[in-house]
Amino acid sequence: MNDLADPRRFTPSRRALLGALGIGAAFPALAACGGGDPKEEAAEDVAANAEVELPTYTEQTAVEPDIPGVNGSTPGYTTYPQDLPQTVDAPPGSGSTFTLMVPTWSAVKSNLSNAYTQALDEALGATLEYQMTTGNDYRDKQAAVFASPDDVADWVSVFGWNPPARFDQAVESVFQDLTPFIGGDKISKWKNLANLPTAAWQFGVFKGKLYGIPVPGEIVTDAIFYRGDIFEELGLEAPTNADEFLAVCEEITDPGANRWATNDMNTGAPNLMFGAPPDWRIDDGKLVYRWETQEYRDALEFQIQLFEKGLVHPDVAADTGDAKQRFESGQVAIHYDGVGAWGESTKRVQASNPDYRQVPMSGLSASGGDPIRYKGSAANFFSFLKKSDDTARIEELLGIANYLAAPFGTKEWETVNFGVEGTHFERGEGGTPEATEALANEHPGVLSTLVTGPVAKYDFTDPDHVKEYCEWMAGETQYMVEGPFYGQQVPKPAEYASLDQPMYDLEKDIVRGRKTMDDFDAAVETWRSNGGDRMREYYQGIYDELEK
Repeated sequence: MNDLADPRRFTPSRRALLGALGIGAAFPALAACGGGDPKEEAAEDVAANAEVELPTYTEQTAVEPDIPGVNGSTPGYTTYPQDLPQTVDAPPGSGSTFTLMVPTWSAVKSNLSNAYTQALDEALGATLEYQMTTGNDYRDKQAAVFASPDDVADWVSVFGWNPPARFDQAVESVFQDLTPFIGGDKISKWKNLANLPTAAWQFGVFKGKLYGIPVPGEIVTDAIFYRGDIFEELGLEAPTNADEFLAVCEEITDPGANRWATNDMNTGAPNLMFGAPPDWRIDDGKLVYRWETQEYRDALEFQIQLFEKGLVHPDVAADTGDAKQRFESGQVAIHYDGVGAWGESTKRVQASNPDYRQVPMSGLSASGGDPIRYKGSAANFFSFLKKSDDTARIEELLGIANYLAAPFGTKEWETVNFGVEGTHFERGEGGTPEATEALANEHPGVLSTLVTGPVAKYDFTDPDHVKEYCEWMAGETQYMVEGPFYGQQVPKPAEYASLDQPMYDLEKDIVRGRKTMDDFDAAVETWRSNGGDRMREYYQGIYDELEK
């Protein structure tokens, strides 16, 4: 598991969300307020953001990792403390009740009250009331609520990858500026919050003020996996470049044995093999977009070969079946996925297939040179406190956030994640908590969308996987680069919200042979004339301001 023992934690794919439509119509009053040049206003905001006094980072050393992080990679824990350190001396609350607006990807629970919530409320010295909305409906729900600020909950979770349209305009009028409370050394009052990475805090800065409390993310988020057991059976080595990848795929593919090389590489090939940027890149001081790069074009031509040679499972072209099931059953031996699914898949499949080995490719580069990997977001979610003139209430909420942000292996972390010993968990070997059915039934499963401690990797039943995971990720960090707007809140104007979707639709047609690279070249020109060049001008002005 990663930083929380929450099986319902959800990280949507970047690709799936890049084409999401804006919902700016829900903010008509806010939209009417802005009459200036959006590019100039955004550049001014970015300049102001650079001057914000971010919380001073102070490492929390309550529990040292068994496998330290490298260059920002996720640290690992293969043992559990015998005596759990305590990071919060007393319940931070003063008996108040706070409402929480949170997304959920399981059943929505209203009027939640059970042994877990009661124990947590007691530990916090406050009562938490959960206002849950299904994850797929969450942005729409927020749009409606933010239009009536009086209805906003006391503490609100917001998607880090896809906040509501014009959220940067809503934040000032709806939420509390936290700069006077936790900017600079003021954060020292809350040492667990001070332990959160600076880059994650930076993500919560809007219009020259700190508003957001981060849920830290991993800088390496995905991989091209291969079936190590199948490769070993066939006498194959993992490829290190595009030519080797094709050769290996040809060796694997055997339709008579119901085995093909790979699932769809529509994300894995451009992002992880060819090093195409997820959006913008700087070439000689000028912004170039994903489709305009040679790397993206080369990745398309590479994928065309995969399909033409019959190396991709036929269900991929037909858009049928389940990609993960094909990989786990051995119908394909190569599969792109998020790293969070790695351990879970291995454990589940090995129960019926002990030989199953899921291995991430390392150092893969189309040319055989040094790979290029773009860093994952410093924050998966961030959360905001409703604006209030009552400073004591804000500080009480920050104290609660500090409790919830306790790092792995502390008493507070165990309470948040596992509840009450004897009710929600029992002690296993080495003192590790082993969840009972009551934990799954009673844990709200949403606290990790508000704040957590720094990301940590642990698996009480498979420490070898923790070691493999952390060592692989540490190796990948040497290839990490940051995009030109990494860590910055740069609002994307609503007029460009759906600009990219036709290109993603065309990508599928091209690699499957339904359209040609000439069609792609024409589509790039259409993208530019339909708004791509205007969008470039907007972002270029912001980038130039950042570089001053």
